[in-house]
Amino acid sequence: MGKIVLVTGGARSGKSSFAEQYAAKYGKRIAYIATSQVFDKEMEFRVRLHRQRRPAGWDTYEAPFAAHEAVREAAAGHDMILFDCLTVYISNLLCSLEDIEDSDRNYALVKNACNSLAEAVQASGATLVIVTNEVGDGIVPMNHLAREFRDLSGLANQLLAGQAEEVYLVTAGIPVDIRQLAYKL
Repeated sequence: MGKIVLVTGGARSGKSSFAEQYAAKYGKRIAYIATSQVFDKEMEFRVRLHRQRRPAGWDTYEAPFAAHEAVREAAAGHDMILFDCLTVYISNLLCSLEDIEDSDRNYALVKNACNSLAEAVQASGATLVIVTNEVGDGIVPMNHLAREFRDLSGLANQLLAGQAEEVYLVTAGIPVDIRQLAYKL
């Protein structure tokens, strides 16, 4: 049975670097699932930074959509899979919709995507390290798409953290094991 490790934090908190170090330390055969799509120079720069940090021996899978299929494929030949990142994946899913107004459908879409990711890794013997962002700590956005993204990112984080054996919050480059510190009701 596979294992989920969730790594969360704010923008530029060091979460991807920590996740890469974690994967390198505990994995033997490592796969990297990239969810970003390059539409502009800024995203091109970000992708280049991530590629430069990754060891050449890691196999990369591009999965802006249907990431659960990439997890299944990667798990067939790897014991460690780094998925970077969940919030970009959710953004891809939402931005692919013609109409963003149906919150019930959007909720179901994200819930199904998270369940599919969890099922794919649990059916394998691999560890899936999921990088995600904490996006709900700021002000309430003024437009529907931004609010929907914030709310569904929070939902996705909760769903996957609920199934994760380990959950880390990274801030200022320092990872904290929040599963270990969690209050138990």
